[in-house]
Amino acid sequence: MEAQRSFSEEQFQAACRELSQPAPAAGGAWQLLVETMGICIYRLYDEQSGLYEYKIFGGLADCPPELLADVYMDLDYRKQWDQYVKELSEKIYDEKRIIYWEVKYPFPLSNRDYVYLRERRDMEVDGQKIWVMLAKSVSLPQCPEKPGIIRVNSYVQSLVLESDGKTGSKGKKYHLL
Repeated sequence: MEAQRSFSEEQFQAACRELSQPAPAAGGAWQLLVETMGICIYRLYDEQSGLYEYKIFGGLADCPPELLADVYMDLDYRKQWDQYVKELSEKIYDEKRIIYWEVKYPFPLSNRDYVYLRERRDMEVDGQKIWVMLAKSVSLPQCPEKPGIIRVNSYVQSLVLESDGKTGSKGKKYHLL
């Protein structure tokens, strides 16, 4: 059974437009958290929720964007390289492809889990191929909260990749936890 679409065309177009936006300006609301190896991570504190939003800009000179998109979407492969995955699975509920992900945290912190929708589209924008992945939390009775694990209900993510014009990739990732 094919799962139905979870995100609108406009949501994918909006993610594509993010690629043309510059990195946050110094001294603005976004704080530069880390800058290393061509990757910049910014964060913005949301006073209302008490949570941070993150934007990540950067590239990988020797990894094409299609491969990065494939790796991002491959849950079985993630279980091999991500030591913090306790449980990771994908099922179809109500014609929607749902991912359950439990992340191991070190003592004394509690594990976190996520229940979310995720979708990938390979697009062409102004003659340029763009790979877009969107994800967002959902609440489902088929995936109840588990005792002792903190459910992340505000998960939102967009990952947009394009070629760097050579053999690598450049992209932007937005993350709200």
